[in-house]
Amino acid sequence: MSHERTLNDVERLDKEHVFGTWSYQSTVRPRQITDSDGVRFTDAAGNEFIDFSGQLMCSNLGHSADGVADAIAEQATEGAYFAPGFTTEARAKLGAKLADVTPGDLSKTFFSTSGTEAVEAAIKIAKFYTGKDKVVSRYRSYHGATYGSISVTGDPRRLAAEPGIPGAIKAPDPYAYGSTLDPMQSLDYIEEMLMLEGDTVAAVLVEPIVGSNGILVPPAEYLPRLKDIAHEHGALLICDEVMSGFGRTGEWFGCDVFDVTPDIMTMAKGLTGAYQPLGATIVTDEIADYFEDNMLTHGHTYAGHPVACAAGLAAVETYEQEGLVKNASEMGDYLGERIDDLAAAHPSVGDTRGVGLFRGIELTRDADERVPFGEREDKLSKGSNVVDEVADAAFAEGTYVANMINTLIVAPPLTITEAEIDEATDALDSALDVSDAAMD
Repeated sequence: MSHERTLNDVERLDKEHVFGTWSYQSTVRPRQITDSDGVRFTDAAGNEFIDFSGQLMCSNLGHSADGVADAIAEQATEGAYFAPGFTTEARAKLGAKLADVTPGDLSKTFFSTSGTEAVEAAIKIAKFYTGKDKVVSRYRSYHGATYGSISVTGDPRRLAAEPGIPGAIKAPDPYAYGSTLDPMQSLDYIEEMLMLEGDTVAAVLVEPIVGSNGILVPPAEYLPRLKDIAHEHGALLICDEVMSGFGRTGEWFGCDVFDVTPDIMTMAKGLTGAYQPLGATIVTDEIADYFEDNMLTHGHTYAGHPVACAAGLAAVETYEQEGLVKNASEMGDYLGERIDDLAAAHPSVGDTRGVGLFRGIELTRDADERVPFGEREDKLSKGSNVVDEVADAAFAEGTYVANMINTLIVAPPLTITEAEIDEATDALDSALDVSDAAMD
């Protein structure tokens, strides 16, 4: 957050020697966190905050998942690292568990260390399997920061890395608020793209529910039809579930909301509840069979890292044992009601979207015209806009909420209670006075 304050010794040391991400370094002001518990965390000055965005939409288990922490310690003692040619009980069982909780015939996983690496693996697997070179993705998307994944990202932060990898093609999004196309018309556009590209597209890559570019929920028929369109043109469907996976939507995965099984799925974030860096790329039986006699020319030193896999297995078991996917659905309904209350009370709330505990509050400076406070280019500029100021005001009230471009992103841990939702939305209620006052 951007509050003016004096940095302590740790914060000054960090600012001097550690790069801040996606930032002009002159503007970076790190805040030292010293403790956390449940859905709350505490800074070095003793200020406590409700984590209403799960940090970067990844702390699905909150900050007290003792079973995961114990599994990490146990595996680190048994053996912190072995080369990928060896296995451990945790890695084998996690692979089997993912085959169980993912939809359809998704069955075999490549483990990496992050969401961006999971997407890199998905791109390469799709190209190897189809023998084609192009990937169609969408403009309002984020798939990671490494060269392949930033190339298929539509988010304007990709621009500094361009031209990127060959064959990355962008399509419009199902976004009624900010597009000239009706959400379903954007499918017609993608279908025409695939026709005009000929038989050269390996895959269509989408977030089932767009995350950091606005929590964009497509119509119910969108994803099933997109899969049909891709297959009709000889392309695979890749679903990026890095943010929407592991109960976030009130279902195990975002694609479950639409009853769709992709050909390839990527995961990270909630896979370990952010207790360890772990990414995963899971494929269908048919794609897995292809690599029995065709080399998978891909790998990492830390592929299937034992400690990370132990965290992943313990995390998935925690989701199951504590009924957290069901709780996300139930608390998600309550959260949706409270956000509706905010929209009714504040004219600067132009749109609300989301499912489960994955919600977006989009702001407007003009209730009639829905003119945004924040623009895409703000991701590349110095300074702050009104949406940043709203997030800062909520932070001052003890609630951390992430914001991207023009949208507040509400994605708390799946363990959250109604009382904690009330406390955090009350802080947002106060903070939204800032954007109400800034309207035209």
